[in-house]
Amino acid sequence: RRPPRSTLFPYTTLFRSAVVAIAFLLFLIIKTRLHAFFSLLIVAVLTGLAAGIGVADVIDVVIAGFSSTVGTVALLVGFGAVLGRIIEVTGGAQVLADKMLDTFGEKRAPLALSVASLFYAFPIFLDAGFIVMLPVIYTVARRLGGSFMLYVLPSIASFMMMHALLPPHPGPTAAATVMGADIGLVILVGLLIGLPTWYFGGYLVARAISKRFPGTPVPALLGEPREVPVEERPAFGAILLVLLMPLVLIFFNTGLSTMEASGSVSDQNVLFQLSRLVGATPVAMALSALTAMLVLYVIPRRRSGQQVGGLLEELVDDALAPVCSIILITGAGGAFGRVLTETGIGGEVAEGLYKDRLEKARTAAATYRDILGPDNFFL
Repeated sequence: RRPPRSTLFPYTTLFRSAVVAIAFLLFLIIKTRLHAFFSLLIVAVLTGLAAGIGVADVIDVVIAGFSSTVGTVALLVGFGAVLGRIIEVTGGAQVLADKMLDTFGEKRAPLALSVASLFYAFPIFLDAGFIVMLPVIYTVARRLGGSFMLYVLPSIASFMMMHALLPPHPGPTAAATVMGADIGLVILVGLLIGLPTWYFGGYLVARAISKRFPGTPVPALLGEPREVPVEERPAFGAILLVLLMPLVLIFFNTGLSTMEASGSVSDQNVLFQLSRLVGATPVAMALSALTAMLVLYVIPRRRSGQQVGGLLEELVDDALAPVCSIILITGAGGAFGRVLTETGIGGEVAEGLYKDRLEKARTAAATYRDILGPDNFFL
């Protein structure tokens, strides 16, 4: 494999290569309406070839970036989609929506969803947390009507703010570690900056956007909705159990990892070893999905004399089908990110922008983050 492009060409050439690649990507997606999965892969291959990766090596680079990204994302999105689908088809989302609307009222439903997302986003990562919240957002949006933007954008703003500014999320945690900052102080400052940003830039902006797009429908990402009779719906406590389970397990892992790093517990501690297993995000999501299958689906049907049979398998298939496209697009984004890394474009452009154009560097970093996703940003 040839050396990184940064050793062969100056910063301006690399910057132009990045601009051309992103512009061509946007052209394929927006103008020609080519699916993002194919668009990202085409741009990744062409960028690698143009930047000096050999013909025999470029496919290997693309596959490496794709596989390393999908390996984690597929598990998170897959388990999260199954968990969300089970909560929806069993009536759990309707139970949560009823409870939320009774407590906060219909007029404050978008704010209530956003605040609930803030709490849920603290210990759990953006992708896993948001996909679990989706069935509740969908149910509230369908029941109250109006623009879907009014309900989903405030929740997205909550997850994005927590993911970008507060530990234990990877970006803020890594930054605090590198700078030697106190984690507690980072959380405090992050809240002081993040909460006003979330409210003014997320909640209020979402209300304004929803007025401009009043007819935005609720998508069918989790399959077609099903109205469950009240007597067949699960108890509120059972829903809380399966929703809070991944949160508790991940927080359990985060807490003990912090204690191990500070020397409070040994790396041979039984609880620490257990937390490393059950508190890993994919494992926590898998355990929560399995618990939801048992508590919300299998046991209630067995008690009422219904046959489960192949229904559970069909339910999982229905949950996974709509999210396959998301997984493939994310993997293609990882392939594009790997090409930028291998060619030296990403590192050289970031270094040049940091030295010469700090404000533009922030814009470019935000653009890369939006295109590649938070999981691929540090590739």
